[in-house]
Order: sequence, then structure tokens, then C-alpha cells
Amino acid sequence: MARAAGGTPRAAGGTAPARAETAESLGCSKAPDDAGLTSGPGPRCDAARTGDGAAPRRDSVEGLVGLVTGGVLSVGSRGPGAALTSGPDSLGAEAPVVLAVDSGGSGMRVVLAVGGRVVGGPVVSKEPVRTGVRGIDAGHLLAQLLPVARGLVEDAGVGALAAVAVGAAGFATLGERMRAELPSALGRELGVRRVALVADAVSAYTGALGPSPGVVIAAGTGLIAIGTDLERWRRADGWGHLLGDCGGGAWIGRAGLEAALRAHDGRPGGSARLLTRAEELFGPVAGLPGRLYPRPDRPAVLASFAPEVAEAAAQAGDDPVAADILRAAARHMADSAAAVCPASGEPRIALTGGLFKLGDPLLVPLEAELAERLPYARRVPAEGDPLAGSVRIATDLAVGGLRLPYDEQMLYVVAEKQHPK
Repeated sequence: MARAAGGTPRAAGGTAPARAETAESLGCSKAPDDAGLTSGPGPRCDAARTGDGAAPRRDSVEGLVGLVTGGVLSVGSRGPGAALTSGPDSLGAEAPVVLAVDSGGSGMRVVLAVGGRVVGGPVVSKEPVRTGVRGIDAGHLLAQLLPVARGLVEDAGVGALAAVAVGAAGFATLGERMRAELPSALGRELGVRRVALVADAVSAYTGALGPSPGVVIAAGTGLIAIGTDLERWRRADGWGHLLGDCGGGAWIGRAGLEAALRAHDGRPGGSARLLTRAEELFGPVAGLPGRLYPRPDRPAVLASFAPEVAEAAAQAGDDPVAADILRAAARHMADSAAAVCPASGEPRIALTGGLFKLGDPLLVPLEAELAERLPYARRVPAEGDPLAGSVRIATDLAVGGLRLPYDEQMLYVVAEKQHPK
């Protein structure tokens, strides 16, 4: 990883090919590929465990937080809709210093924040955290994160970290090693005693809507819709590029490459325009399987072709196949949103993730689908991105103000119990 000057992300590892840069600029490095977000009921506010290993009480906010004796932490310090800002403002001596991480299918972003304001970073890595038979590789994540964290703290000249929040793709179903290894390792290496490990869909929701009821469609390399009535979480899709993520960047890119191969074979449903672009980017398509299938970053490579599909669709009437792909993607997104949106109250709906930078070829059919499927949900712009959501979670955890539905698979918190002096 490498730090960026002037607050602008700069990727580590040298200069990437132009097309990879385009995919990252569209947020295809986000990859909300999370799966397994459970929808069972649970109390509000969060702490999975206290430092002594005892299970927290689950019948009240104060009991669930379970972090304090003698009222060290306050509850509910920030209201709904509080915006996260960036810059070294006057923050006060007691403002908590936190580290926030957004780990997706195509890389990682890390920032340092004081009192909810970003003061260091973002630092960007284009190397995805590895996933193996035991799930997300906690050691690989730490190897990338620790030197960055130390550098950000040193550069900012701030005190000890009060909390760390890590939003990770796949955490809900593949996060066992993270839950087992990260809290103790971060405490040992960084001295932090409050750690939140969250599904990237939760950080996306928190960044977009904060603690308010509604639904968020998070779309980058993958796709997931997550909704809450502030009593429980519900999620739809987010099953990864092999089993789902329908309508996400990898899905669109794969459909575009299929259309290119259909044109190559002379089958119906092909696109000559997409065939030309595929060969310009990847070489002769006959060799595409051999170049694509072995790659560990296959979802990101597929997603890198999504902008080509949007560009072809933008040529009015020139490529109906590409336009049909994006209309299908919009239907999939609306299906997922409708499945998780609260049925009562006044839910809001927001879009987050770089895939929406594809613009009108995707957004116009999506808006039409949402208006038909969810006429009672109010469309609002996202307040912030998933990294902003991690900042908010870490800051609220540091001051005892975390007010989100509890679910250990989606929002896992470890905090050292503090005893009165």
C-alpha cells in the first residue's frame, strides 16, 4: 500500500493497466460480495463479547454494550443522519481516534479519523485479501493493514486508537478466522481494545443511511441489498459472483463477455461491438477462458468489462444487446431491494457503490424498476460510502453510541471491559 498525497487515494503496487484503473474508478474495487447476512431478530446496539469472554446481556442497550462498569461510555451520542466530514477541524481533546477499513473483492481502503473526521488517508491497496478453505485470511489482512495503520497514526501525530472497524466482503459467511484472530491481534499490535468486524453490506448501509430504516443497494464488483427496520437486518443476494451478485459489476461484465462470445460463434444474442472491445482488451476471445479462469481476481476482471457494456448501451439503438443486459441488471437490483425493504413506516432507499457511475444506461431503467416495485420508499442520495460507514461505526463504538440491530454474523464487536478506578 501507499499513502496518497492531498487526501486522494493512490494505489500501491505500481501502475495498473488502464482498464483496471477504469474498473476501480467505477468502484469495482468495492465488491460487496458479502453473503450469509442473517435476518433473525435481535436487540438494538451492539457488542458481541466483552473482554472477559462473558456473553453480554441482551435485554437492553446498556446491557448489550456490556463494555463498561461505572458508566465509562455514553449511549446514543450521535443522531440519525449525522454527516461524516473530512479535514483537521478543531475536534477537542476527548475526540476519539479511530481506524476504519473497507476491504472488498479488489482491494482495501484505510483511513484514520478523529471525532468522525478523516485526518489521514485514504490508503489504497489493489490486492484483495485472500479467501481460502478456512474463509477470509486474517493473517493476510493483518499483513496489509498493520503497517498502514502505524504509518497513519505516526503521520497524524495522534494518540492511541480508541476503536477499529473493519468492513469486509464475505465476512458474514467467511469471517470465522477474522472473528477468532483479529481482535486479539489488533489489541496486541496496535493497543486497541474496541474492535468492530462487520459485513461490508452493513458498512455500506451505515455510510449511506446511518441508523434509520430503509434499504440500500450496494453495487460494485458484486451486489447486495440490505434493509432494516432498526429491529433486525435483512439481506438479499450478495452470494458472490459464482452463485449470485445479480446485477453487479462482475455479473454485467460476464454477460457482456458472453454476448461477445455469442457474436464470435454466430449464435443469437451476440454483440459485434462487445466482441471488438473484448478482443481489444483481452486478446483473441478463443483464449479468454485460459486467461480468465485461473485468476484469483476473476470477479474484478469480469467487472472491468462492465463500462464497455454501458458505453455500448449508451449508443442509442446501436447495441440493443448491451441495453438489454443493463435493463436485466436493473431488474435484479430492484428484486433484491424489494425483498428486504421494510413494509411499513417511511423507509428510505439509497444507492451506493461505484457501479452506479455507469450512469444513465443503468440508472434510468433502475429508477423505473424501483418506482414500480417500491413506490412507498423515498429515494435519497447516499450520505457516504462504505468507508464512511466504517468510520461512523468505529467512532460510535468508541463513545458507546452504536445504535444498529445486533447480529453477530453481521456486526461483531469485541471490547475490553473497563473497571472503575
